[in-house]
Formats: sequence, C-alpha cells, structure tokens
Amino acid sequence: MLLSEHTVDASKLIQLMLSPAVMISACGLLLLGANNKYSSVVNRIRLINDEKRRLVMKAADREFTPEENLRLESTARQLKHLGMRAKLVRNSVLSYTIAAAFFVISSLLIGAAAFQGFIELHYLSTAVFLVGMLMVFAGVVFGVLESKKGFDIVRLEINAEE
Repeated sequence: MLLSEHTVDASKLIQLMLSPAVMISACGLLLLGANNKYSSVVNRIRLINDEKRRLVMKAADREFTPEENLRLESTARQLKHLGMRAKLVRNSVLSYTIAAAFFVISSLLIGAAAFQGFIELHYLSTAVFLVGMLMVFAGVVFGVLESKKGFDIVRLEINAEE
C-alpha cells in the first residue's frame, strides 16, 4: 500500500511540474511569432533607410522635386513609427522570455517543495507562476499595441500616396 501512495504522489508531482511546462511551450510559440515580426520590422526599417539614402544621393546636386520631398518626409515619418514598433515587439519578446524563465523556476520550486516539504515553497512556486502569467499578459499587451502601430504605419503609407 505504501508503494502505491508514493506512485500516486510521484504522478501528482509530475503533473504539478508539467503545468508550468505547458506554459513554457506556449511562450515558445508566442516567441516564434514575435521574433518573426521583429525580423520583418527590422528588415522594413533597413529597406526604408536604403530608399531614403538613395533619394538623398540622387538629389544631392539639385533641388528636390515636390514628389521627392513628399517621399522623403514619408520615409522619415515611417522610420519614426517603425522604431516605436520595433521597441514594442522587443518588449513583447522580452516579456515572453522572462515569462518562460519564471515558469521554469516555478516548476523547479514545485519539485523542491515536494522533496523538502516546506509549505513556503508551495506559496513561492505559485507566486512565481503568477508572475510568469503576468509577463505573458504584458507580452500580449505589447503585441496588441504593436499591431495597432503597424496599422498606423500602413495608414501613413496610404495617406502619403494620396
């Protein structure tokens, strides 16, 4: 009978330790998407910077035409907004990474609490898990703000062409 109690306790412990692991996997998926966005934003910044450089070099020995002047102003506005967008994506990536770290710590604390029997470790592991969830929420908020900023940039581009 004693052996089966230990088996049940071991299986419960594994279940408890795997709960944060599920969140680690979720953070991994969120990080994958955020890193792809980050890469796209950085590439877009490089392309617009290159376009701006070419415009300035092309018009170095003469006055800007009204169209070139308008495009130069548009690229400057877009670069400013893209810089803010890159910061939001960076914050999202950092939030998800920190959340994953808290979930790993939470899982380790659950295991330590089971072996040490300290009730304080159970409370600490729960608190650490909740902080991880708050970091996931922060990452989602940054992601929403980044999506809004991305739409604003598209509107700038459309308005510049009108």
